[in-house]
Amino acid sequence: MNYDYYTSNNNGQDDYGLKYIDHQGYGRICKDYKIEFPMQHQDKQPGMEYLMTPRPIFNNPYYLAAGKLYSKVAIITGGDSGIGRAVAVGFAKEGAIVVIVYYDEHKDAEETKEFIEKLGGTCILIAGDIKDTNFCDKIVDETIKEYGRIDILVNNAGVQYQQKSLLDITDEQFDLTMKTNIYSMFYLTKRVLKHMKPGASIINVTSITTFKGEPELIDYVTSKGAIVGFTRSLATNLADKNIRVNAISPGVFWTPLQPACWEAEKIPTLGSDAPMGRAGHPYEIAPLFIYLASDDSSYVTGQVMHINGGEYKG
Repeated sequence: MNYDYYTSNNNGQDDYGLKYIDHQGYGRICKDYKIEFPMQHQDKQPGMEYLMTPRPIFNNPYYLAAGKLYSKVAIITGGDSGIGRAVAVGFAKEGAIVVIVYYDEHKDAEETKEFIEKLGGTCILIAGDIKDTNFCDKIVDETIKEYGRIDILVNNAGVQYQQKSLLDITDEQFDLTMKTNIYSMFYLTKRVLKHMKPGASIINVTSITTFKGEPELIDYVTSKGAIVGFTRSLATNLADKNIRVNAISPGVFWTPLQPACWEAEKIPTLGSDAPMGRAGHPYEIAPLFIYLASDDSSYVTGQVMHINGGEYKG
């Protein structure tokens, strides 16, 4: 692939390459960044993958499956696109039956389902609003009716909204972010848990921003911090039942949430301040979900696992 180059040179105004400030207020000199993702923006959350340029890479054709999730039933929220799509495909390769829960991204969801079925996998789609407790009931009821069990729950769905200041975050936005990112996780996990047996796995998605902070995502970071506490407490609570609960903390990944959140000018520098100098693609994180969902991680619970190109060491 041939790359153009982007040089940040705007006196520090909304300078997304300028990340490190010393005690005197001087920032590190910005460097050149490869433009892997051209400027783009979507006006609707959580974003549409089919509109992105380039499309995220969700499948690793060289991945060798070993049947680690054979016949297990997995519910994945936000499984239509981004990280959720890569996880759904990875789970299907390992033999899982995949239940994809999504909001209204029907084209993305159908693409994911079609890809899984071409692999020989089984996938059903359930569309709706996970902030609604009745919809959470529907997810569980339809899964149990169709397959009679639930072995894995991946709480992946979420939203994030860029705001320059706390004063710009409306009460309505804060409420929406919290209900989408953490309330829904509580609602669905509580209902799924009634059907889980020893050996089951719950995987929650938090964020690198929980550990670093992000000045323009205050409400999002607050919700993702709550997920860490929820994960650790629930893991301890369920340990004697041999139901494992872990979290994954992604750094910057090229998913629909990025153009749906950030102003277009930020997109070219996504991930550029990580030591590896780039954002991740969804296929690069999917194997970690497979590990936590499978018996390979039978002695792992209450953990937060980081994958971020070296940006945060925790």
